[in-house]
Order: sequence, then C-alpha cells, then structure tokens
Amino acid sequence: MGAIYRREMGSFFTSGLGYVFLTVFYIASGYFFYNDVVKSGLSDTSPMFVSMFIVVIFLIPVLTMRLLSEEKKNRTDQGLLTAPIGLWELVLGKFFAAFTLYVIAESIIFVYAVILRYLGDIVWPSLLGNYFAMLILGAAFIAIGIFISSLTENQMSSAVVSVFIFLVLYAFDDSALDKLNSNSFFSKVFKVGTREKMLDFLSHLSMRSRYTEFTKGVFSLSSIVFFLSIVFLFNFFTVRVLEKKRWA
Repeated sequence: MGAIYRREMGSFFTSGLGYVFLTVFYIASGYFFYNDVVKSGLSDTSPMFVSMFIVVIFLIPVLTMRLLSEEKKNRTDQGLLTAPIGLWELVLGKFFAAFTLYVIAESIIFVYAVILRYLGDIVWPSLLGNYFAMLILGAAFIAIGIFISSLTENQMSSAVVSVFIFLVLYAFDDSALDKLNSNSFFSKVFKVGTREKMLDFLSHLSMRSRYTEFTKGVFSLSSIVFFLSIVFLFNFFTVRVLEKKRWA
C-alpha cells in the first residue's frame, strides 16, 4: 500500500493536479471565509462551511476521476492487477493519497482560526465540528469517486457522474423529502404506509442532514458510523470491480 500511496501522491504534484486542487480550494475557502465570516462580523465559521459543501461536491470528482480510469486508458491497469499486491492495498493506497491531499486542503481552517483569534472569540465546538464533518464527508465522497473511476476509462465521464451522484445525495434533506411527500403524483402512486417507509429510508441517506449535526457541535455516533460505512462499502465495491477484471 505504501508504494501505491507514494506513487499517487507524487503523481498529484508532477501532473499539477494537486497544485490546481489546492489553489482552487484555498481561493474558494478564502473567499467564503472573508465574505461569510469576516465581512459579516461573525465568529462562527458555519456559514463558510455550508458554502464549501457545494465546492467540495465539484472539486472531489476532479481529484478522483483519474485514479483508476487513467490506468484503464493507458492500459497500465493490467500491470497493477497482476502485480504481487493485494487489491485492498491498491485501492486503499489510492484512497489515502487522495484523502491526504484533501486533508492538506481542509486544514487551511486552522489558519483562519488564528485570524479569527485576533478578531474576536472563536466558537470552537462549531469550528471543530465543521472541520470533522468536512473530513468524513470528503472521505465518503472520495470512496464513491474512486469507485466510479473504476467503472470507466473516460476521466470526464467519471467526474460528471460523480458530481451528479454527490448532488443527489446533497439534495436528500428534510425539506426535499417534505416536498416529495406533498407531491400529488408521488402520493397517488404509493400508499401511505409504503410512502412513509420510502421517505424514512431516504432520510437515512441524507448526507446533508447528517453533516448539519456536526456543524451544530453535535458529534453523532450514528452519523460517524454512516459516513465510515460509506467509505468501507465503496472501497469494497471498487475491490470487487478490480477483482472481476483480474479474472476476466
């Protein structure tokens, strides 16, 4: 795993993708920090993180789109699949490389914390809750993005599909489900009992609602397990895809 990790970390910066990712992330977070926090005279960083949620939805697919699809395009995937390395080591090496770059980007929040310290008091529960929420949210998105990247050799297709799925997951919140429940067509198609079960199931998939818990300083164990389960499941799915290719 270490060799794959070092290879991917080096690739991020030799290709320039790492620098682009960090630059865009820092510019976007800096803008929202100034506009949503400093300019508004707030000491709570939650508004900035709400805005950064959307930015992450579009940035992470750029980070993950090439991790496996490029291997397929360049026909180097067979070399990896036949190498004396476990598939879990391969997948986790790529996952942790992308996650490390994401952590480097996300940790800019501590620079903003120093700035806030000179401007006034810092709401630490909110800041740390938001930081932790963004980390596990990013980990979940990265795992999903790598899985999608394993399904195609077209990087752009991988990025577009990832963005679409992330937006769908983002849309699953209480207000969206309430609108769905009040939709006349939805009400006619499904009976009350079935409708309630479906809405209850969809509400449990809401990343946005679970993320919001942390922004309020609430460290929910069920939400932590939810995000970590997504990380495990989609890395597992990626391993299964590669395993199928290995024996194809």
